[in-house]
Amino acid sequence: MVSSTRHPLPSSSPAHDADVLIVGGGPAGLSLAASLGQAGLSATVLELQPEAQLAAPAPDGREIALTHPNVATLERLGSWQRLAPHEVGRLAAAEVHDGPVGRRGPLHLHAGGTGLDRLGWIVPNHALRRTAWEVASQTPGVRLLTGARVQRVAVHATHAEVQYLPAGASQTQPLRAPLVVAADSRLSATRRQLGIGASMTDFGRTVIVCRLRCERPHDQVAHECFGYERTLAILPLPDDPVDGSPLCSAVVTADSGQAQALLELSPAAFAAEVAAQFQHRLGAMELTGERHAYPLVAVYAHRFSGARCALLGDAAVGMHPVTAHGFNLGLSGVATLTRVLAEAHARGRDLGAAHLLARYARAQHLHAWPLFQGTNAIVRLYTDTRALPRLARRVVLEGARRLPPLQAAIVSQLTGRRPAWPAHVQPN
Repeated sequence: MVSSTRHPLPSSSPAHDADVLIVGGGPAGLSLAASLGQAGLSATVLELQPEAQLAAPAPDGREIALTHPNVATLERLGSWQRLAPHEVGRLAAAEVHDGPVGRRGPLHLHAGGTGLDRLGWIVPNHALRRTAWEVASQTPGVRLLTGARVQRVAVHATHAEVQYLPAGASQTQPLRAPLVVAADSRLSATRRQLGIGASMTDFGRTVIVCRLRCERPHDQVAHECFGYERTLAILPLPDDPVDGSPLCSAVVTADSGQAQALLELSPAAFAAEVAAQFQHRLGAMELTGERHAYPLVAVYAHRFSGARCALLGDAAVGMHPVTAHGFNLGLSGVATLTRVLAEAHARGRDLGAAHLLARYARAQHLHAWPLFQGTNAIVRLYTDTRALPRLARRVVLEGARRLPPLQAAIVSQLTGRRPAWPAHVQPN
């Protein structure tokens, strides 16, 4: 079924169906559509999934850590206000453990000195998808085509064109706009059709994500545990809305053999395994819901824009989840691209001009590249079981514990805010 909003589209040109075509109806693509619509531009989103799945997406196990600037973006769009109270978790602090939990003192990170009362928030991915759909579907100027199978994407001197096959149809239909945005996935077929390559890092590992009921409260503290055989992250979630018991999200990263063995365990045995790796700090654990497994592949596009095209979200940068920057980068891209396009629209300029889109690409690259490379370096260091890397990671964590400016820099990345340096540790 092809679904579209009832809102009339402002006409940018008789030859154009919208100002911007967006391929991909995930939270990044939908947020961009809503943002453009609120800025007075028209956007058409093409998504293969049916409307029912987008309006009420099933839980996928993923919990998204959000920074303060990106929560502000969601508030501006109106999607943040649509989240239920039990979908918004507070992240008061974080601890990083090297080796078995409790063997050495962890690196403790908190928002003290930043003027903020928390590092950030944690929200289920499916809730972000649902609220993005709700806002986009009610935004004037936004048209949503669901069940739309994109067959061809091309750019021309005067326009970008998408050929798509509506659900149940036998013939493709064309759409034209000054600009097309690829926001489909980190394995983006749209990016490939636009002739933009990407560097991919296959870590050869699998991530298992799930929710667990805990015996003890987590005090809104996240834990990143770099074990020598596998990595475990424990993320604090809001208490169970039914019985008030503490809940957490577990993110287990292991090689394919270990991951398969963990997935084959009974729910009780799996929960006991996670509790044991965490040294029972939250007491006994009980699995709630399903376990979800994802291959660990990071992606960085060779460029983020070209004439009449731009990349957004995972199509531009697919991050390793360890530093929780994936969707945050997508939202920062939404804000930057909207600003660039809104300014051009107000001046009557061509939205698909290569030099205009290069402004977005430069800003996003300068923001994303250090995070991407730094994250990959952390992953390589903290998953290497050899003696020298073990020593190096111990030195890194110990140095961070003893150097307030380094801790402040890490916290600034987690919160999305520049650190408020104390007078005695002002950087040069």
